[in-house]
Amino acid sequence: MVIPSDESHSDSSSQEEEPVIFNNAPPGIRLDRFLSENLDISREKIKESIITGLTRINGSIVKPSIKIKKGDFISFIPIPPPLSEAVPEDMDLDVKYFDDDIIVVNKSAGMVVHPAPGHDRGTLVNGLLGKGFFSCEKGDIRPGIVHRIDMDTSGLLVVARNDHAREHLVNLFRTHDIVREYTALVFGCLNADCGTFETLHGRNPGNRLMYSSRVKEGKKAITHWRVMERFGKEATSVSVRLETGRTHQIRVHFYDNDHPLLGDSVYNKKSNYNLALQGAKLLGRQALHAGVLGFSHPTTGENLLFTSPLPDDMLNAISFLRSNFSGN
Repeated sequence: MVIPSDESHSDSSSQEEEPVIFNNAPPGIRLDRFLSENLDISREKIKESIITGLTRINGSIVKPSIKIKKGDFISFIPIPPPLSEAVPEDMDLDVKYFDDDIIVVNKSAGMVVHPAPGHDRGTLVNGLLGKGFFSCEKGDIRPGIVHRIDMDTSGLLVVARNDHAREHLVNLFRTHDIVREYTALVFGCLNADCGTFETLHGRNPGNRLMYSSRVKEGKKAITHWRVMERFGKEATSVSVRLETGRTHQIRVHFYDNDHPLLGDSVYNKKSNYNLALQGAKLLGRQALHAGVLGFSHPTTGENLLFTSPLPDDMLNAISFLRSNFSGN
């Protein structure tokens, strides 16, 4: 159901921020100075992060003035925005289901899930607060959020409405007992009909905005995929099932295997696929949609399965590719 902006409905363990890692910082420079020169964050905010213990060296709490030593392992987490930024907002939301425990939302591309630096308004959390689905306790800018999908990815999310539901869903994600299936459009022709990427996953040491599967240390990441349709040698439509859910996991796995997603502004490579590039321009964002979400209900134990059809922008890109190449 679409809940429009003029209609209101009334009636804990959210993900931690992924740290930014530095393991090759030049020795002899102050920690706060080094971070301010390498992050697009004010020095005062960096100092606050260090003082509160969010930012550490070799796992230890330090002072902002400490000088970096050779081989130091720096882990930086930004200070979250204050609660005043997680304000209720009146906006349209495509709510697929809700009861006393959970909300299932079909998120549109371009919407951030929760407030963060640079995105204090217009997020899914702002909209859910505006609909009265839950109240936001002091210090919690991500009420009920147990998983996320990227801003420019569309599709299904489940949100918890109480502590019992939150704990249940967090445990399901931890044990990989959640069904998460996506549709992606990737550059080039995948020769095999199906496959699995099983790698480590961590920050790209050369670019703090990116993740990589080519790291020596990281968390295990597993992505299963099967070809749905091929568009000549230009592009492939792929059904993707996540076994783990790391940040940017699908985008990273296909990028590192030389088949980046159409329209991805971060994980991209110089492409000779001219028609696929034209198809990507029809999207204006990465071609990724979370179309299937399944899990057991926190209270009843019933197995729930939700589906979301491809949005118009991805359908238009597929139609363009089909008009130039026969799927096979």
